[in-house]
Amino acid sequence: MIDPKLIRENIGIVEESLKKRGAAFDTGRLVSLDEKRRKLIQESEKLKNEKNALSDEIAKSRKTGATPAEKIEHLKALGKKISSSEEELKVIEKGWEDMTLVIPNLPHESVPIGNGDEDNKVVKTWGEKPSYDFEPIPHWDLGEKLDILDFKRAAKITGSRFTLYKSYGALLERSLINFMLDLHTREHGYTEVLPPFMVNRESMTGTGQLPKFEEELFRLEGLDYFLIPTAEVPVTNIYSNEILKEEELPIKFVAYTPCFRKEAGAHGKDTRGLTRQHQFNKVELVKFAHPDNSYNELEGLLLDAEDVLKKLNIHYRVSLLCTGDIGFSSAKTYDIEVWLPGQNIYREISSCSNFESFQARRAKIRYRKSNGKIDLLHTLNGSGLAIGRTVMAVMENFQTKDGFITVPEVLRPYMHGITRIPPD
Repeated sequence: MIDPKLIRENIGIVEESLKKRGAAFDTGRLVSLDEKRRKLIQESEKLKNEKNALSDEIAKSRKTGATPAEKIEHLKALGKKISSSEEELKVIEKGWEDMTLVIPNLPHESVPIGNGDEDNKVVKTWGEKPSYDFEPIPHWDLGEKLDILDFKRAAKITGSRFTLYKSYGALLERSLINFMLDLHTREHGYTEVLPPFMVNRESMTGTGQLPKFEEELFRLEGLDYFLIPTAEVPVTNIYSNEILKEEELPIKFVAYTPCFRKEAGAHGKDTRGLTRQHQFNKVELVKFAHPDNSYNELEGLLLDAEDVLKKLNIHYRVSLLCTGDIGFSSAKTYDIEVWLPGQNIYREISSCSNFESFQARRAKIRYRKSNGKIDLLHTLNGSGLAIGRTVMAVMENFQTKDGFITVPEVLRPYMHGITRIPPD
């Protein structure tokens, strides 16, 4: 949630931000609601003052034995007016809150203006595209040939957009999870957590998934619980409604979780393979940072996520997302895009974002300054990395002419020392 004070005092900045994002929003209605809200508060305060003064008059009259019937009736009428005004105020404040909850974050000044992914800016690349003396094939064909990915049986068990990992495919998935957790905890200084995979409505609202994106979430029937779309939700909400100490910042968490997404609106898009699944595994990085240093922390977060691909020796590029492509809650986002030779395409494998105080305001995550004052901190998160997409990157980049997969050297200790899939 953006600062309500900014909405009330400088709606022009909000309108300009929405214009940059290409977002349609009725700011006129928002301003109108706020004007009604302030008017009702003033009227209510005036009525309360009048009621208090009249109550004092009645009390003094009773001491003298008088029975001011007219004043008593007027007092009752004032009470009804105040109750009616407060009820109307609740409705208006609810309308105001509902509208502010669907306003996206303000893009940082360094974010390029654009309409979609075609306007994103590539800011760096690492490594070289691999060359082959054969035609590389996509991971879904390779996985089925090696009998380590089974999409047909997964569809039979559940439906489309699910995968059954088998044998060395399952081992590769598990090895990548453990490798990433070890890297981020032992070398990058993150504390590992294993959060619940279901969260309540307040948690989803705190990180910005609700109310705007409810149609993309899996909700449990009979309970107001949701399966998490990313570990960002439970991990960020670890400190909801809490006040941290300034000297504790930054706090860095890493978490492995499965993730669940309906992928609403993605019909017919990336339907083959591991790219866009209803259920997938991910290792997530979350930071709670001091506002003065959050953009330095974003650069560090990006490097931590990049390090996974560097150690796997897989070529990638980093794009700075434009205003029309950044997520709802984000102020600035980098995408790490891995090269997939079997598909001849770059594919996003991690998004690293600074949300500034947007999530912290919604989830009431604050810190106490050294001078005793309390302020909102900044939250950041990034995939470190998406496991399924890393599996397909390993499969496609390390496939061999004879149809095997060479195991990256850094993964071999996690895969019982084998050097290829399947082993000799």
